[in-house]
Amino acid sequence: MSDELSKVDPMTNFNDPQFYINRELSNLEFNRRVLAQAIDERHPLLERLKYLVISASNMDEFFEIRVAGLMQRILFDREVMGPDGMQVSEVLSAISHTTHELVEEQYRIFNDVIIPELEQEGIRFLRRSQWTPEQEAWISDYVTREILPLVSPIGLDSAHPFPRLVNKSLNFIVDLEGKDAFGRDLGLAILPAPRSLPRFIELPNELNDSEHSFVFLSSMIHAHADTLFPGMKVNGCYQFRITRNADLDVDVEGAADLAITLKGELHSRRFGTAVRLEVADNCPSELTDILLREVGLTEENLYRLNGPVNLKRLMGLPSIISKTDLLFPPFTPRIPKGLSRKDNIFDALTKRSYLLHHPFQAFSPVIQLLRQAAKDPEVAAIKQTLYRTGNESAIVHALLEAARAGKEVTVVVELRARFDEEENLELASLLQEAGAVVVYGVVDYKTHAKMILIVRREHGELKRYCHLGTGNYHSGNARLYTDYSYLSAEPELCEDVHKVFQQLTGMGKTERMQHILHAPFTLKRQLLRFIENEAKAAAEGKDAHIIFKCNGLTEPKVIQALYRASQAGVKIDLIIRGMCCLRPGIDGISDNIRVYSVIGRFLEHTRVFYFANGEPKLYCASADLMERNLNRRVETAFPITDKSMLNRVFEELMLYVNDGIQRWQLMNDATYQLAHENEGYAAQSELLNRLSGLAKQDFAPK
Repeated sequence: MSDELSKVDPMTNFNDPQFYINRELSNLEFNRRVLAQAIDERHPLLERLKYLVISASNMDEFFEIRVAGLMQRILFDREVMGPDGMQVSEVLSAISHTTHELVEEQYRIFNDVIIPELEQEGIRFLRRSQWTPEQEAWISDYVTREILPLVSPIGLDSAHPFPRLVNKSLNFIVDLEGKDAFGRDLGLAILPAPRSLPRFIELPNELNDSEHSFVFLSSMIHAHADTLFPGMKVNGCYQFRITRNADLDVDVEGAADLAITLKGELHSRRFGTAVRLEVADNCPSELTDILLREVGLTEENLYRLNGPVNLKRLMGLPSIISKTDLLFPPFTPRIPKGLSRKDNIFDALTKRSYLLHHPFQAFSPVIQLLRQAAKDPEVAAIKQTLYRTGNESAIVHALLEAARAGKEVTVVVELRARFDEEENLELASLLQEAGAVVVYGVVDYKTHAKMILIVRREHGELKRYCHLGTGNYHSGNARLYTDYSYLSAEPELCEDVHKVFQQLTGMGKTERMQHILHAPFTLKRQLLRFIENEAKAAAEGKDAHIIFKCNGLTEPKVIQALYRASQAGVKIDLIIRGMCCLRPGIDGISDNIRVYSVIGRFLEHTRVFYFANGEPKLYCASADLMERNLNRRVETAFPITDKSMLNRVFEELMLYVNDGIQRWQLMNDATYQLAHENEGYAAQSELLNRLSGLAKQDFAPK
């Protein structure tokens, strides 16, 4: 027995809570890293504003889904502890502490950093105290023309109880004095802001001494609240917003038609149980107490904000302002030879397979593959999975064209793609109307795999072509997310893709795959086997190395296998963008594990699993290392067997491992630290330089 293997304690209790980080708190740490980009002066100013907005958007979804789920568990007395041993009530208390801290930091950055720097660039958000008489007159006219005809104030009395307010809508609570036309002494009113209006309005150039001057809709309503209540005195008008449970509770077992059932549930998402109340920080306590009571929340769920209650609505600002110097420099993704619009992609794939790394390399070859398939008279059938794509995408248009041309088009549409359900329902209808066969996957198992299979008649025989990816078929996301795409005509791989489609659209037992690992059947089991083999190699004195890159690592069995491998002496590098429940740096348990998170210009989305021993193995996958992905979803992991491709992906992984600019390292106490700030290179910048041809200017250290 080797010295390394002798260190492994067979009596180690890997169920000990001290070995695990709480997933919800880890999620919030990811958002903290996103927020940190908003104050990083190496990013252009408007990009820093975007990071701030993204952190606010992430927080919204965290409350709508994660906090809402925890509050439901408390309500239904489901105090089941996770691997970290924290009770639900403890987790909610810790979440409240951390989120209050993060929200305070968001508004500090907004008010003290972003707003002053925008002003230096000629972009101003005017407070009411800064309006000139001319601006006041224009605003008054705007309110009369655009706002007053749309608003419907609601006085609160026995005939008008507290209204059901839409999730995340902007509202005002108004403190009134006096009697109305009917002699009612109401005291309070609720004023919902029109959802159709922008949350900030640009003033005409002739009224400005800056390039761009904006006024928040909330400021306009505050300034003219008295016109909505003639003859009454407005003592105060305060903005607030209610965040609700937005997770859909669909009984898929009892649903005769999943699409109809899901469509019926979408409306309820807007009026779910309240989970958070945000109010203006100057709102009197007696009014916040009324709001809390009406929505059924406590002080722990109250967030006082020094600014607009929905920072997410600022995402549109960069597109209004034509200041390219305040944005990341543009780049053109490179298209490999043989895959351009003028090339016959089927001929190219007959000669070789292609591995594309988006957004550094173009997503357009995937679109071209479908476009050519739709027009090619020799193509007989197209099969594809769709999770998030957008109804107006070029991919959808190609599928519609193929179906209308009489080709056999089969599309597996995953309706339960969170917050895209309505769009996916519309997509399914469009495809069905065009003549495509649409199926919704398997009950209780989301279809998360990214696959295309094209069947083409060549020389009297049918030949298959496939695409497998780590990301969604959304061309917009392909410019913002890092993902791998694999285009191939390898017969055995295409046969595996065919078998997965057969499972999704038909019935029958699981068939053995030659190359693809797929959840919920073989993926987790084989990953655990590969980890164990790496541990055995380390025990034999070999240089053992595991690299995993994905968005989340929460699955207990995978974490425990990695702990055992670490004990055996395996070097383990984990590049986990978001949640990570594994705790590194535990003596005798995770000494050999390093966990990194890279936050940069692009959202890291690739899923890659590398094992050094035997013949080095590398898989790209649609799945993260989370319970839902490995146990309750249809996922695929495909091998990269070509040695030059494998070496290329390995080198790209090592760029992330050695990133000295944007790489955060997970510490033993569950916090993250920038590993080597301002030393070396940024992985994303290096990949832009290598793969897209962009000059090395994206994120060079100063």
